[in-house]
Amino acid sequence: MHPVIQGRELLFTLVLKVGWAASFAALLVRFKSFRTLVFTENRDPNQKVKLLLFLVPPLAIGIMLRLIGRYSFFDLAMEGSFIMGLIGGRIVGLFGGSLISLLPFGFHEWLCPPMAALTGLLAGVIREGIPEKEDIWHFGPFLFLNIPQWLWKLVRYRKGNWAMLPLFACAAFEVGWIELSYFVPSRWLFAENPENVGYIALVVLSSVMCVAMIVKIWNNTRIEMNLEQNQQLLLKARMDALTSQINPHFLFNTLNTVSSLIRFDPDMARGVVLKLSNILRRLLRKHETFVPLREELDFIDDYLGIEVIRFGRDKLQIFKEIDAETLDAFVPSMLLQPIVENAIKHGLAPRLAGGQIHLRTLRRDGRLTIEIEDNGVGMSQDRLLEVYGGGIGISNVHERLRLLYGDQFDMRILSREGEGTNIRIDIPELAVAEHVAR
Repeated sequence: MHPVIQGRELLFTLVLKVGWAASFAALLVRFKSFRTLVFTENRDPNQKVKLLLFLVPPLAIGIMLRLIGRYSFFDLAMEGSFIMGLIGGRIVGLFGGSLISLLPFGFHEWLCPPMAALTGLLAGVIREGIPEKEDIWHFGPFLFLNIPQWLWKLVRYRKGNWAMLPLFACAAFEVGWIELSYFVPSRWLFAENPENVGYIALVVLSSVMCVAMIVKIWNNTRIEMNLEQNQQLLLKARMDALTSQINPHFLFNTLNTVSSLIRFDPDMARGVVLKLSNILRRLLRKHETFVPLREELDFIDDYLGIEVIRFGRDKLQIFKEIDAETLDAFVPSMLLQPIVENAIKHGLAPRLAGGQIHLRTLRRDGRLTIEIEDNGVGMSQDRLLEVYGGGIGISNVHERLRLLYGDQFDMRILSREGEGTNIRIDIPELAVAEHVAR
């Protein structure tokens, strides 16, 4: 065949080979269980077997297509064995390389199984020899462009880059396959047989690119998973920060109430201490993001019991209209206490007598509505923004709801001077239940 035609065909084959490697990596990474296996550094025997079950079949099918359909670009025997050893370790590389080369052995390619097994085994040795396993994921398609910079740092600062080791090893393995294929009968080992050094360089580069593309695609998914996990940790940290702001504010007022009661009514103070112990027991359960509404109402009963004693029954009365179907619904922990506390502090405390708090719950169309209303002094719009927008209690409640529900919640505050304040919260009940189930 004419050398120019052969060169073009070789180049076309190598481009398709890199494309098949990328497709292979993208296909597998779509499976959640595979992502878990790949991104686990220390695997038990069962996980190694599962990893082989994911990697071996598609690689073996590619080799079969080369043997039966003569589509040579599907053959990733060397690259597949190397990636199995580099990602999975010596055992996965050894057995994986042996398994994918069983079919070529049946077609009298006698050297394919030992070469594939040796490639996988040595790649696993390289993996174990790299001190920081994170360096493996730095193996990318354009890492070879950093070779001059790496050599400069190596000579001047004696500082190496472990990511270069898989790069040179992959290139060396491909050269070894090519050179060995020149000295054995043509059917004993399949390898591209370029006519000159330039074509050999292209074949080696394509093998390096195949492995690098696979690592790059998997690493991108790994980075996305890490970012998602970090976002969840950040969300939890923000929730803990908001909760820690609410609890000291509540405890400060409660302890002041206990302190004043001890002086003139020890028996009543004893009852308050019992209620306070229930409250503290609940506050120790900070890890709970959601609780049944029934528990939240019990918590409010203890809190309001203390406040009624503090202000007197003639100045503070509690009325509850609770839909029985809402008691088992889940709501964010410490949702009601800051709202009730603000109602007492800003709405009812200035009144001389007749203070009332109405607490209502309603379930409708898969949503839970909670309403807290007081007949306090109310406030102007400017005062409303100052207290509820910049204060610790209500602003934290709104922020927590936003973090938990996104745009799926509604919180409305209506207040008129001399008439009182009404706070209405509407949340998706089913969404909460599903979140707790997960």
